[in-house]
Amino acid sequence: MSIHEEDVLGKAYDARLMRRLITYLRPYKPEVVLATAAIIGHSALELAPPFLVKLVIDRYIPARDAGGLSLIAVVYLAVLLGSFALDYVQTWLLQLTGQRIMFDMRMQIYEHLQRLDLKFYDRNPVGRLMTRVTTDVDVLNDLFTSGVVSVFGDVFTLVGIMVMMIWIDWRLAIVAFSVLPLIWLVTQWFRRNVRESYRTVRIWIARINAYLQERITGMATVQLFRREARDFAEFDRIDRTYRDANVQSIFYYAVFYPAIELISAIAAALIIWFGGGWVMMGALTLGSLVASLQYSSRFFRPISDMSEKFNVLQGAMASSERIFQLLDTEVEIVSGSGMRDAGSERHGSRIPDPRSRLGRIAFENVTFAYVPGEPVLRNVSFTVDPGQRVALVGATGSGKTTIVSLLLRFYDVQQGRITIGGVDVRDMDVHERRSMFGLVLQDVHLFSGTIGGNVRLGNESIDEAAVRRAVDAVHAGPFIDRLPQGLDTPVAERGATLSVGQKQLLSFARALAFDPPVLVLDEATSSVDTETELLIRDALKVVMRGRTTIAIAHRLSTIQDMDRILVLHKGELREAGTHQELLAQRGIYHRLYQLQFKDRELVNSR
Repeated sequence: MSIHEEDVLGKAYDARLMRRLITYLRPYKPEVVLATAAIIGHSALELAPPFLVKLVIDRYIPARDAGGLSLIAVVYLAVLLGSFALDYVQTWLLQLTGQRIMFDMRMQIYEHLQRLDLKFYDRNPVGRLMTRVTTDVDVLNDLFTSGVVSVFGDVFTLVGIMVMMIWIDWRLAIVAFSVLPLIWLVTQWFRRNVRESYRTVRIWIARINAYLQERITGMATVQLFRREARDFAEFDRIDRTYRDANVQSIFYYAVFYPAIELISAIAAALIIWFGGGWVMMGALTLGSLVASLQYSSRFFRPISDMSEKFNVLQGAMASSERIFQLLDTEVEIVSGSGMRDAGSERHGSRIPDPRSRLGRIAFENVTFAYVPGEPVLRNVSFTVDPGQRVALVGATGSGKTTIVSLLLRFYDVQQGRITIGGVDVRDMDVHERRSMFGLVLQDVHLFSGTIGGNVRLGNESIDEAAVRRAVDAVHAGPFIDRLPQGLDTPVAERGATLSVGQKQLLSFARALAFDPPVLVLDEATSSVDTETELLIRDALKVVMRGRTTIAIAHRLSTIQDMDRILVLHKGELREAGTHQELLAQRGIYHRLYQLQFKDRELVNSR
């Protein structure tokens, strides 16, 4: 079960999470302080109009004071203009701050995602991680723009209205406040149901994201196996459930706001009933009655706003809990600070740039398992000398690709160690050490951009001439020259506009352009036709000269001239030697070679 499961709702308010969220406001303290001042000032100005109306009715109209009426009108207009200006300032500052916090948070999440090891991505669906970066951050933006700071305005407005109503006439204040138990009951009902409704909505929007990401990525498989109708029906079910959850949420809002308005109307009716009687008896001025009515109508507005903010707060707590769980996920693959050289510990030694001390690569009794208790590699030991060309062969699942993943430290060994030049790879800088390797995978990933951009991958030190030399070396030049814009030809997402062979050639060019000391080929020619394979093999002879090469291959014909061939079987290193030496042993390699030779003869005979 992923730690980022969507149905983790948490508390309605978590002080620990809120303290951590507040830290994102610190870089924007001046803006927050100014916005808070504007909110409080706006709330204070909102208290003035009913009182000004009271003065007009009780003082200036009975006295027929036209000058006083003109003064009140000017003050009233000034209050409205000041309220508008302060509302504009606080809205602009809060929205601006919210957007900046969203930017900071998304950058922090993305930076953390880049540092997490591949084991993390094995456990967590991409769609769920996309929800963290998009939807959850949007929810927190609502908190910062209409929750954390603006709630002070609602509280100040409520307190101010209560003080003004009690000051004008405490009896009318008691009449107005008599409906507060009803407000409390409706608000509790709304909060309880909206909380559960929000939880359901969050679960299903995350499932929509995950389902869409998986099906769109695998659309070729969906169409090939004619799963369109079945997948559409499943998406219809998920989307329908999400729609129903939103409709349910709308129902609670549709009941809550009219209920608040109804209670507000009841309070107004009570004020008119009791206050009107007191006015007729001379125990209350008409101005006080009108002002109390206006204050009463304004009193319930911040209450409904605060209930809505509770929903925002609830969502923010759930989203922040999931985001912080992601950010708190420990980065297991980290750069080392010490040096283990030839079995001895030399703490405090500084490890030089790996490229400057490239030496023998050694696997020493390495054991590794993706699933506990089911090791993929068992006590594997071998060495690769500088400039040596080594091939890894074996049946599917024998551990060939795992060896490459451990060498590049996408995963860490669980027993034993891997050294380069006598230095444990766990003690090397991760980024510098990976710069030693050029990796060509069977499944090539191209980014949207251009042909040339996919070769240099943003490395400005690789100029146009270097890119051209790389593509020519792997014989990719002819097909690139046939493209409308050559190296500047746009590449669709995942290289959809290129053939498998063309993408494979570009992956070779990418590896060569970075000029790595070690070239790693993970069944790199398996998706290439025979003619292209011959061209690549010819280019690799030049590329591998003076360069350490580790090649994984199923086609034994591609690695016969390697300096050394390692044969893996069920996670163990069973044989090692040259092509001729292994054939002479008449063991596992000999059987693999015979099987492929017979398959080729059968194909040729057909």
